[in-house]
Amino acid sequence: MVSVARPSIVLADRLKERSERPLWFLFALLVFHQVIVAGAFPLTKLGLNQFNPFVYAFYRFCLSSIIYLPILFRLKKQGLIERRDKLKIFLIGLLLIPLNQVVFLIGQNLTSASHASMMFAATPVFVYILAVPLLKEKMKLLRSIGIAIAMAGVFVIILGGRFQFGREYLSGDLLVLVAVAAWATATVMGKPLALKYGAFRVMGLALVYGSAVYFPYGFYRAISADYVGVTWVGWFSIGYMGVIISILAYVLWYWVLKYLEASRVAIMQNIQPILAIIFSAILLGERITTVFIVGGLIVIGGVIITEIK
Repeated sequence: MVSVARPSIVLADRLKERSERPLWFLFALLVFHQVIVAGAFPLTKLGLNQFNPFVYAFYRFCLSSIIYLPILFRLKKQGLIERRDKLKIFLIGLLLIPLNQVVFLIGQNLTSASHASMMFAATPVFVYILAVPLLKEKMKLLRSIGIAIAMAGVFVIILGGRFQFGREYLSGDLLVLVAVAAWATATVMGKPLALKYGAFRVMGLALVYGSAVYFPYGFYRAISADYVGVTWVGWFSIGYMGVIISILAYVLWYWVLKYLEASRVAIMQNIQPILAIIFSAILLGERITTVFIVGGLIVIGGVIITEIK
């Protein structure tokens, strides 16, 4: 019988590994992570042009769960997960699936890919606010100033969307912002668990738990959906989100979190909106407005200030 105390041994091994990962390698992984995630915004928009958001989410989570489950079964030999940690992972699953991804898909359906990517640029703000009390990261004056500036930029974008595009963009932006807050909370909650049990195991279990909660409703929507007009583009979009984002991107994020401060990892989100804007302009022909550029620069400037030593 496997000992329950095994995770403590794993935790010690993880801590030992911290000094063995060069900083350039970790940041190179983060840049790669931002590239593949930035591509998700226009690709998701293309998929949502053919699928209802709830149906899209159902197929995405089913695909990723099918891939995760056999691997997680083999990883059980690494030791049992403590009961209280299982509860935390379950809560992370709820944050990632219903509150982050499902809400994101609904919001993305109501706003532009560029707007959604800029909302995610505020991730470091939320992570920093949560990491101070929960992960005991130090509060710094410049970071606090940067937070205020970044949030001001977010409101500029939201209000600009309202006045220029109508109420549907305002609703979409606000929903995506809720998804961002859920992602930031899951990031902070998942850091110590990823260090203790491994990024893939924690991420996989969280996604499977969250998908199981969503499955009954998603299945109902899927069997009653109309698939007329669905092309390979829609299925490719689901495949990209289910494999590249839900597995590769999520695991990379939590793996790097084992070796760097949560707020430091989150700052790399600055790259994401810039790349997403480029991809959206190419794939969707989205027009970038002056209000959007001003708000985006304010967000990015504020987030950069949070990282000044």
